[in-house]
Amino acid sequence: MRTGCDRLTGHRQRCRCRLESRHCELLANNAAFGGVEYAQILGLSLDCTERSGQLRRRSLGCLFDDGATTIVSIILNGACKDGGRGPSIWDAFSHSKGNIIDGSNGDVAIDQYHRYKEDVELIAKLGFEAHRFSISWSRIFPDGLGTKINEEGITYYNNFINALLEKGIQPYVTLYHWDLPLYLHENMGGWLNKQIVEYFSVYADTCFASFGDRVKDWITFNEPYQTAINGYGVGRFAPGRHECSSTEPFWVAHHQLLAHAAAVSIYRSKYKDKQGGQVGLVVDCEWAEANSDTIEDKVAAARRLDFQLGYLDPIYHGEYPKVMRERLGDRLPIFSEKDKELLKNSVDFIGLNHYTSRFIAHGRNNHDKGDFYKAQGIEIIGKILLLKYFAWRAASEWLYVVPWGMHKVLNYIAQRYNNPPIYVTENGMDDEDNDTSPLHEMLDDKLRVSYFKRYLSAVAKAIRDGADVRGYFAWSLLDNFKWAQGYTKRFGLVYVDYKNGLSRHPKSSAYWFLRFFKGVEGKYGKEA
Repeated sequence: MRTGCDRLTGHRQRCRCRLESRHCELLANNAAFGGVEYAQILGLSLDCTERSGQLRRRSLGCLFDDGATTIVSIILNGACKDGGRGPSIWDAFSHSKGNIIDGSNGDVAIDQYHRYKEDVELIAKLGFEAHRFSISWSRIFPDGLGTKINEEGITYYNNFINALLEKGIQPYVTLYHWDLPLYLHENMGGWLNKQIVEYFSVYADTCFASFGDRVKDWITFNEPYQTAINGYGVGRFAPGRHECSSTEPFWVAHHQLLAHAAAVSIYRSKYKDKQGGQVGLVVDCEWAEANSDTIEDKVAAARRLDFQLGYLDPIYHGEYPKVMRERLGDRLPIFSEKDKELLKNSVDFIGLNHYTSRFIAHGRNNHDKGDFYKAQGIEIIGKILLLKYFAWRAASEWLYVVPWGMHKVLNYIAQRYNNPPIYVTENGMDDEDNDTSPLHEMLDDKLRVSYFKRYLSAVAKAIRDGADVRGYFAWSLLDNFKWAQGYTKRFGLVYVDYKNGLSRHPKSSAYWFLRFFKGVEGKYGKEA
């Protein structure tokens, strides 16, 4: 842990020695950790080296911010009708037949709403010193309008935050992780209506006022790109729209950017001086590697990165990437001068969610502008990773294990945006949910341990190159309801027994992290 930090109040001094001493040998050996109510995260100051296959951690707080685990409200909390909470778009979406692969929903999920004390004890037992989670908008304002606060929701989050702090665990809080109040969607079009910026501003203001005396690390939005694509482009996520895929995704992401800027403006004008916190935005990005040495494929890979990270460009460069304007034309919304001014430098840090990488080729004979993906003019090639780089694939068909992609994307962000502070806010791999396997086999997740060792080494390499990476968060602390995949995939460091009272059982990867934090070399498993 870093010194100069009051764990009860959350007040701390940001150490700048890494900026003053980039030549420092220790800088090359630095890394951290994480795990998601919408995203739960635990963080630590890390120093990572590889020696004979071992990855070590030393406490170098001045070089790395707190480590973390992650949890998200809809996928973990459950209690969808308890405590005065209103319905969200995910409640409606998951109850509509055919939307979730196993026909499940998040009504109960892993019931963290009722078991948060048990989970906080578990977080502390496993050695984590920070925890990222999301607040459910509809638990604070059941209809999302901001006219009547649900005091039960305020009380719940106060209790949760206080429980974390009592154990010395720093809360990292996401305001929006995809669970829009259903009323706003059904009665005003949700993110398609610019008026939603006003409602989100009231919600954010309420959270800052209610929790900001203890919460010092805020995230406004988790992955605007994914919300736009999967919610309004292909209909894979709530609210399941795809009828106007050539326009709606861009308006959704645009309005979320404006809502982000409005929330940050409120925090900086009303709360920052007194509370001393920071506010960031989380984007997701798969590294895009050109499929060949041809100019066409190299340009296509660059174009893919523009479309993924382009929602940061208005913040750092005042406009969407040029290639997005060229390819999308009037489908891409225009910023007013007031919008540009509000967005300018409206993040204190970038949160990066990264799981995998892709080979990208130019999309030959691909001119259907009505499709969100085809508008990028690319072809995504995945299986070559297995052949060319001996990568393996996790349970999800899209998740190839490609550690060097983490190194490349961190360096790319550092170069593109003048080396901003970066937190890796999600990173992890999944297993299949296998009801027939005995518990001890499900807990023996050697591949996940290997995944984290390799990706943490890639983070350390990026830091060695000069990237200002301040924290790393693993997805996820607990197995959970995973969006459209339901309960068919398990990302957790902790196994949740869905058939036996939702009991929690730490996997080998959880104990590996515990030893890693302590700087102790060991084998896999609890006793090693």
